[in-house]
Amino acid sequence: MKLPNLTTRIFLGMVLGIAIGYFFPATTSGFSGTDLNILSKIFLRLIKMIIGPLVFATLVVGIAKLGDFGTVGRIGLKTLAYFYFATVLSLVVGLLVVNIMKPGEVMSITRLPAKGTDVGVAAQKFTLETFFTHIVPTSFIEALATNEILQIVVFSIFFGIAVGAIGAQGKIIIKALDALSHVMFKVTSYVMSFAPFGVLGAIAAIVAQQGLGILGGYAYLILCFFGGLLFFIFVVLSVICLVVGIPYFALLKEVRSAIILSFSTASSEASFPQTIEALRRFGCSERIISFVLPLGYSFNLDGSMLYMTFATAFIAQAYHVPLSIEQQITMMLTLMITSKGIAGVPRASLVVIAGTMSLFNLPIEGLALLLGIDQVLDMGRSATSVAGNAVATCVISKWEGEFRTQPIETDEVAA
Repeated sequence: MKLPNLTTRIFLGMVLGIAIGYFFPATTSGFSGTDLNILSKIFLRLIKMIIGPLVFATLVVGIAKLGDFGTVGRIGLKTLAYFYFATVLSLVVGLLVVNIMKPGEVMSITRLPAKGTDVGVAAQKFTLETFFTHIVPTSFIEALATNEILQIVVFSIFFGIAVGAIGAQGKIIIKALDALSHVMFKVTSYVMSFAPFGVLGAIAAIVAQQGLGILGGYAYLILCFFGGLLFFIFVVLSVICLVVGIPYFALLKEVRSAIILSFSTASSEASFPQTIEALRRFGCSERIISFVLPLGYSFNLDGSMLYMTFATAFIAQAYHVPLSIEQQITMMLTLMITSKGIAGVPRASLVVIAGTMSLFNLPIEGLALLLGIDQVLDMGRSATSVAGNAVATCVISKWEGEFRTQPIETDEVAA
């Protein structure tokens, strides 16, 4: 009997996870939905296991096929320009939503976190030194071992340019790495077969630990934030694709499995291999995918950007600290710069928000207002970032004249 496709299996995993988490809440003894979190941990570890070699192999082959350094530089500048453009749009949407809906005022939070409340996050000061020392690896092996995607990308760019520059000898390496990438995609298909179980474990643990009741207490905040995400996905990204000439809703259909997977695991990394395959089927150039997508996972996290302005302004509203238009613009510009320097930092969004709050004399304890639902909000952030990076890759492919108008009609990966 033929199994349902991967999207259906992931959705079923979500539904079953909610049911298990609801009927088996966290307890001190006996079975609980939190016990299934091991499935999620195993799946995410499997994903981390394959990302490093996959990014290295595909990116080196892609850069070597791009040709000379001038081509790499041209595409790189276009890519970074688009990333900053999308960053500004997502930050602006976050500000508009929080200013129009005013969740911090509407919710009338009377019991604010006490001074000195431990939020488990320390503000991280941004400096050019910390930024550049973070992105440049001291050891490629260490970068692979710790899954520092940005460092892997930097090494791969140097390696790919060098391979393309040495001529015939480089073709041997390109052929070997091309074979390695195909092997890694086959490994990916094995790993993705475990995705529904990883989703089940993640959702069951969240519901069992926090319960569905938390959604009621923060319903308005969650509604506002997810409304902003949906506006960004279905309006902002749609308009970008309309202007560039990309069939946006056909793209969404192609990457829907990757979006659902990232949503249910609260990890954009989880769907990285699947997004690559989806964009290949959709018509993007392989060498553009190999170059743009890994960079996007470090520089183009639209969902996280939207969250940063939304969350900072929400905390200001909750503490009745008015922020002028000038202050909000300053906050947006600060976040636009500092957010690019913390790729790979655990709970990166909260770390950047904490650093920004200190500039406006907002108490860091205010982050405690969001910690309880951060996992739920992270699900939306991750899914939005996947959609944003899919659009970014299509846009660069279109600009470079390497976008097929007819997607490849193939069965879904790991269906």
